[in-house]
Amino acid sequence: MLTQGEDVEAQALRSRGWSISAIARHLNRDPKTIRAYLAGDRVPGRRADTRPDPLVPFVAYLSARFVDDPHLWATALFDEVVPLGYGGSYVSFARQLRKAGLRPHCEACAGVSGRDTIEIDHPAGEEMQWDWFERRRAPWGGTAYVLLGTLPHSSRVRGVLAESLDQPHLIEGIDAVLRRHGGTPRVWRTDRLATVIVPGTRDVQPSFAPMAKHYRAIVEPCPPRRGNRKGAVESSVRYLCGRWWRTMTATSPEDAQRSLDAFCAGPGDARTRRTVAGPVTVGALAEAEPLLALPAAPYPATLSVTRTVGDNAAVAFRGNSYSVPPGLSGSVLSLSHRLGTGTVQVASPAGGVLVIHRLAPAGAGALVRTAAHRDQLERVVLSAFTTERPCERKANRAPGESARAEAAKLLSGLGAEVVIDLARYGELTTAATTAAASIETEAAR
Repeated sequence: MLTQGEDVEAQALRSRGWSISAIARHLNRDPKTIRAYLAGDRVPGRRADTRPDPLVPFVAYLSARFVDDPHLWATALFDEVVPLGYGGSYVSFARQLRKAGLRPHCEACAGVSGRDTIEIDHPAGEEMQWDWFERRRAPWGGTAYVLLGTLPHSSRVRGVLAESLDQPHLIEGIDAVLRRHGGTPRVWRTDRLATVIVPGTRDVQPSFAPMAKHYRAIVEPCPPRRGNRKGAVESSVRYLCGRWWRTMTATSPEDAQRSLDAFCAGPGDARTRRTVAGPVTVGALAEAEPLLALPAAPYPATLSVTRTVGDNAAVAFRGNSYSVPPGLSGSVLSLSHRLGTGTVQVASPAGGVLVIHRLAPAGAGALVRTAAHRDQLERVVLSAFTTERPCERKANRAPGESARAEAAKLLSGLGAEVVIDLARYGELTTAATTAAASIETEAAR
């Protein structure tokens, strides 16, 4: 094997007219080795493998199987070639199969990596890209769902946390993100979310179309398997997951939302972007985007969640508690809130409305209780009070007659009591010792 320096020297000497034999004598190498390197048959720094390739006898069979099924699993092929005489491990088989390049390329199943790319022009204020990202084991328990909206022209991103991925929470999240951006672009680009696009088509869901009309936006789904088409929001997902989520210290969804807003408006907007006019921050570039004005009120979708009633006759909703009539502790009730209104409605499992409360600011920690519920709860609590003297827990209470009678029954089943007389036991021990001494004396005589 020639080193890189020897290969360079051999090439230089050959270009000067040296013969292969002269070069071999000069480098103290075999002429066949020099000829192989000069011909390009061998690579410097890499030792030639003299072992036979164990996959060679099976190449024809594997090629025929890939004609049958280009997507055949390597594990299935391994199970087929072992009875045919292949003696290597599966790891070696998979490596040799990949190195041989026998599996045909399938463009429909290939990812976007390795393909030619080109920059997509994003005019200012023209488009916003949407995407969810989920993180299990959130600090407050359960799964965190974060909806991100990114302006690809400026890269400015805003996000909101949601309780679920259903359509009402999506609509609420879109409105909240748009208001954080200060307007809406003309086009919304999403992947093929079932809450936005009819599965298997490019058509907008009938239940989502009125919402898009409310904000005067055009909904454009991404082509299938074209992740780079909405690469701006995917980059935002990677950025926020690495820079914000991994270091977040919030312990509640409300604190996490405040942390996300601060991060997006701070380090997120302070990022630098190069333009023809020179470097500029993301925030400054976004402020110049001509966004459409938002409606005064959000689209009136209705959010519905379920909550369990606590011991204080109240249910929790977005960092606050709302009272219900007493006597429902442990029951599961339905809460609904219509976007754009300032109320939250609590209903029984049967659907009957129990109470309608004013909506407190999210995360305020307020307990909203009606006067009627307070009076009812006070009566229930006070009626449970008593003036009787509490039980004496430290008094001596020996077993009573009933307990002693039961104990006697249990003892009777154990058989007669065994009595040990220690005096009699001593007499027997002394007699045995004396007899043993006499026997020893007789034996000695």
